[in-house]
Amino acid sequence: MNRLEKTHRKSRKHRWRRGDGARRSVSLTLSAGALALGVNALGAEPDARPNILFILTDDQGWAESSVPIDPAVPHGSCPYLETPHIERLAGEGMRFTDGYASAPICTPTRRSVLCGMTTARQRGTEFPSAFDPREHLTIPRALKAVDPAYRCAHFGKWGSSMEAAPEEAGYDESDGITGNFTGDFLDWKAFFQRKQAGTWTRIAGEPFEDPKRTFSITDRAVDFMRRQAGASRPFYAQVSYYAVHDQIQARAETLAKYREKGTPPRDFPLEFAAMLEDLDVGIGRLLQAVDELGIADNTFVFLASDNGGHQHRWNNPLYRNRVSGTRSQPTSAGEPAVPAEVEPDERLPDNYPLRGAKQWLYEGGIRVPFLARGPGIEGGALTREPVVLYDLLPTFVDMAGGDPAALPGDIDGGSLKPLLLGTGGVRRALPGLVFHRPLLRFRGGSPLPHMGMSAYRAGDWKLVVDWVAGEKELFNLRRDPGEAKNLAAAQPAETEALFSQLMDYLDAVDAEQPQAQLESVGLKTRNTVTDPKKIANLNALARKALQEGRTPQEGRLSSGPAGLSVGAHSTR
Repeated sequence: MNRLEKTHRKSRKHRWRRGDGARRSVSLTLSAGALALGVNALGAEPDARPNILFILTDDQGWAESSVPIDPAVPHGSCPYLETPHIERLAGEGMRFTDGYASAPICTPTRRSVLCGMTTARQRGTEFPSAFDPREHLTIPRALKAVDPAYRCAHFGKWGSSMEAAPEEAGYDESDGITGNFTGDFLDWKAFFQRKQAGTWTRIAGEPFEDPKRTFSITDRAVDFMRRQAGASRPFYAQVSYYAVHDQIQARAETLAKYREKGTPPRDFPLEFAAMLEDLDVGIGRLLQAVDELGIADNTFVFLASDNGGHQHRWNNPLYRNRVSGTRSQPTSAGEPAVPAEVEPDERLPDNYPLRGAKQWLYEGGIRVPFLARGPGIEGGALTREPVVLYDLLPTFVDMAGGDPAALPGDIDGGSLKPLLLGTGGVRRALPGLVFHRPLLRFRGGSPLPHMGMSAYRAGDWKLVVDWVAGEKELFNLRRDPGEAKNLAAAQPAETEALFSQLMDYLDAVDAEQPQAQLESVGLKTRNTVTDPKKIANLNALARKALQEGRTPQEGRLSSGPAGLSVGAHSTR
């Protein structure tokens, strides 16, 4: 441990400790005990509580709409796409140019949103997880603690391996334990039968009246809002659409429209554009319902995606040195973040100008469209302060009239209310945003290139740590949103300061450990170390090597067994 790490650990570790705060049960949280979150504890005022509508899209990329989330970044939207209702939301509210999902895949993000924690703290960086929302504070429980009058509902995709049903997490109404297959109108058996028969495709070959169940989900959400408004009850409604994930579905008239428009200027198929427009129609119906119910002046509307956009074609030349089959592809220092010109016959990658896509901790995998509208939020406003979806729980508590400072110590997010109302910035115990995906999966004897990584965003700086290759990358995202120029060698002090903060946090919350992938012997199959002492030793060596600027293949590490899949999850 270097001196900088020791300094950070002494000054901040107690604020992020996993210990008691993360393990308090719901019965304690909602009782009259020390952490009771009743109305008085949260300092709620007796005024009418606002309604909150949170719209969560699935796999929608940062540039995958007709409105640029950051107007200063070229190619930050796609005019071929037609999303007038998302445009309306951006025009009537605030755009978060640097808004992030909690993870590059859906279920970890959904758990993180629900409980206001990083995926690292939850030890839930992949789909399977031992994290149980029933044992923690959740958004609906927090709002009910501010005011028991709140009615909370979840419609649409709940997620895979969530370990609890929506009602067990505090919701009053829901569609139940739903996942990707619910939205694709398939069950597991039918899916594998069609896969085996070669009849399943990601692109719709036929029209759907209710593509991705977008319209039926919307109808149930509108009905819920109407009932609560009629009873003068404050509500929280989370509408988690299945679009635009995986299998493409769209209505006949929308498909015909885009077939008439012809080939898109980006790598997604035209059917994808049709599905996105149908999703936008659903969003428009929600906004219209808020207007028709006469509750717009007391309703906050948030929109975001659960992770970055899918990559529909892997061999686009403009993805070279950005996403490839190798773990690291450095670019030349002179390459611009966004090319000034694109050849007329060259289609842009789906997530351009960002690097990477869903699954990756580069910007294309975690930076997402993030919008908010509501009373006191100036129309057309824009902020460049980095925000993340695990900020929503304290934000909603704050909006409802509660005191975010009264929340348990294991809540990592900070309230966005000061940003939204123009009164200040976001305050979190940890100044930066943590993204952690340390575990490995193998294909053909090699680790998948998008796994075994962590990232840390603080201010304009972003650190990416590749635990397998033993490399650190540093980017200035204000100047280089495409992460084309690695500044780690040119800015060693900044690199190590960010790395120290990241490591300090991961240690303090007992995060899943980076897995030491030792390749010197050239192992072709996956082995798993289960002895806790060996795991601790190997991870300590890997971290020491990174701190000293060596790769895990050097020094003492090269004498150990190769191809190890190491992680605390294998011992618990």
